[in-house]
Amino acid sequence: MNTRGLLTTDSFCNSGAAATSGEDTMMSVVARTQSQSSSRTQPSPFVVRVAMRISRARWFIFLRRVFHYQNGSTSDLGSNPFNSLTWMMMECITLSLQIMFTAYTLTVSKEERPVWPMRIWVSGYAFGCLLSLVLLYWRYWVFYLRQRDDSSSAVSDIEQQRSLEGSSVQMVEKCKTCIELFFAIWFVMGNVWVFDTRFGSFRRAPKLHVLCISLLAWNAVTYSFPFILFVLLCCCVPMVSSFLGYNMNMGSVERGASNEQLSSLPTWKYKQVCSTPDLENENPECCICLAQYCDKEEMRQLPCSHVFHLKCVDQWLRIISCCPLCKKELAR
Repeated sequence: MNTRGLLTTDSFCNSGAAATSGEDTMMSVVARTQSQSSSRTQPSPFVVRVAMRISRARWFIFLRRVFHYQNGSTSDLGSNPFNSLTWMMMECITLSLQIMFTAYTLTVSKEERPVWPMRIWVSGYAFGCLLSLVLLYWRYWVFYLRQRDDSSSAVSDIEQQRSLEGSSVQMVEKCKTCIELFFAIWFVMGNVWVFDTRFGSFRRAPKLHVLCISLLAWNAVTYSFPFILFVLLCCCVPMVSSFLGYNMNMGSVERGASNEQLSSLPTWKYKQVCSTPDLENENPECCICLAQYCDKEEMRQLPCSHVFHLKCVDQWLRIISCCPLCKKELAR
């Protein structure tokens, strides 16, 4: 009797059990390998905490502000980060150090005889630094000292103060552009004079040569700052964020104003100056709630000289710490 084609029920059960156990074994192996691979690729909590601290650091927030200010649309622009007190202090220290080093090098290198007129280049560079210091004090006076004086003046002079402030800011920006153009031309001339080694300039004036190379290297770094910032925020940060699973750009978003910041802003009660028919068409109103100002209502003035209802602007500033009109941020 041929029994090759006969199969019993026990053989079917045994084969099904073997197949089921094999599938379970394969599933367990796959799950184990997936867990091992995920444990290998998952970053450590320490690295994630470091990334969170970096994203919330002031210098990282400042770099994002600079990048968005230079590349954002007009409606999204906040205050110029280069007009902050911290940046102005850094500029003052940098310019002062450059002036001191150039003055010291010119004093100790009187006996050197360079081929190219390096002393003229160094003197011109120091003169440009002096002009930058004067411009820096002017910027500080326009953006901080003058606003402090204007906050104590009458409310009726706000429009005149805004026009004067706008003209001063335009003059500051024009002078700043002229000085930057001077430094750009001087940078090109310095490269031509210093790196032309046909006449052996380094042997005849080593101190002046080293000073010129240092100043040119510093200017090269400052001129390449926008490119470095682009590589950092548009290439490095997204790669690190995708690897860690933590969005560093979203983690660096600043919150609203604190109670200390709000309490430092000046407040007063509104008083209608005049109600003659000539002034009835003006109807001053709050741009947040679009309601007209009434007598004895509490008002608050921001550092940019814009005035709002106290309750309206406090609610706004607790969400985002910038002026609703000009987008100027509060000092932190």
